[in-house]
Amino acid sequence: MDETATLASSHTEMTEMLLPNDTNNLGRALGGAVLHWMDICGAIAGMRFSNRQVVTASMDHVDFIAPIETGEVAIIEGYVFNTGRTSVDAKVDVRAEDPRTDETRRTTTSYFTFVALDDEGRPTPVPDLACPTADEEALRDDALEGREEQLRQVVDRYDI
Repeated sequence: MDETATLASSHTEMTEMLLPNDTNNLGRALGGAVLHWMDICGAIAGMRFSNRQVVTASMDHVDFIAPIETGEVAIIEGYVFNTGRTSVDAKVDVRAEDPRTDETRRTTTSYFTFVALDDEGRPTPVPDLACPTADEEALRDDALEGREEQLRQVVDRYDI
């Protein structure tokens, strides 16, 4: 495919109010709910980038580093930072926002791979990634470094 698409074209931001149906008995977000939001956000980023339907192929290591409390707003932000022939890699960050103070904190980050599908449901080529601005280059480089660091941690943790 001789097409290109920009990192910015894939940028996706979602918000979710944390309500009791998505919480555990401590009033904190269920991990499964957060992962669901992250998967949806990453998939939308992949679809915006490729102009195709995408399916989740993989999700890298996830650490829940801070809770999202009932009544807080989850801000889920994702973008495509790398491409293969038929796949896109998306970084997805989650922050919690206290709507009373506007303070935010990072809660989760992960990296997803999605495969683009044609109208018959078969893998299809995706555009090449273009980063025409310094900001887009910085986001791409940050995501590539973050993913590499996560992979190093997994290798170290499991002595692979």
